[in-house]
Amino acid sequence: MFTRLREDIATIRERDPAARSAWEVLTCYPGLHALMFHRFAHACWRAKRRWLARFVSQFGRFMTGIEIHPGATIGRRVFIDHGMGVVIGETAEVGDDCTIYQGVTLGGTSLTRGAKRHPTLERGVIVGAGAKVLGGFTIGADAKIGSNAVVVKPVPAGGTAVGNPARVIMPAKAAAPASAAAESTTPRPGFCAYGITPNADDPVSLAIHGLINHAATQSQRIDEVVAALERLGASLEALHGADAALLDLRRLSAALEGKVEAEAR
Repeated sequence: MFTRLREDIATIRERDPAARSAWEVLTCYPGLHALMFHRFAHACWRAKRRWLARFVSQFGRFMTGIEIHPGATIGRRVFIDHGMGVVIGETAEVGDDCTIYQGVTLGGTSLTRGAKRHPTLERGVIVGAGAKVLGGFTIGADAKIGSNAVVVKPVPAGGTAVGNPARVIMPAKAAAPASAAAESTTPRPGFCAYGITPNADDPVSLAIHGLINHAATQSQRIDEVVAALERLGASLEALHGADAALLDLRRLSAALEGKVEAEAR
């Protein structure tokens, strides 16, 4: 018990620069307190003392603002940062070294009693503030869930999911280690607070901006062609078709810019 407590304190000091001492972490971090309550409640749950387990769980919720069902499985070195409003359901599984921020829900979408209804987070998953992971699927190792994302499908290992419904905007790892020994020697990716990954732009936004840039380039090229034809003495009737095409492209460019601004708002 004390070994795991020391691990938890060291993990919090590693991932939270605001933690100045082990005593501060032990006395002032509700995420740590919630895990301590959960371990006792989970032990009662496994011993078939279900009412006592639920009572301890609810007392821990009252004290910390973090609700973890006693049936949930929580791994080692899990960090629940801030934690207020976190809900972890009965059949949820949280792997080692995961990080969960405030307002996260690991919820179930099935009413089938005894079935796997809640998600599984594999090792090293980061779930940003306000994210909802709903269903009995798996979030792969070292995946990142952006803040306020609503995830209803599996996320591959190493992927980053954002949006509502969530889209995977960064690819998964090319291949998993062949053995446990290889996994232990594979370098872990750097920790990303709140699941924020550099250069992780939304592909839909990138595509729209690409269309706008393409339309602007075509408009400029048509202007250059029209100017060249005018210098060669072409008649206005011959240029009418080119002017109409230019007008259509300008209208398309304006419409795309308006769409991007509307999505940004």
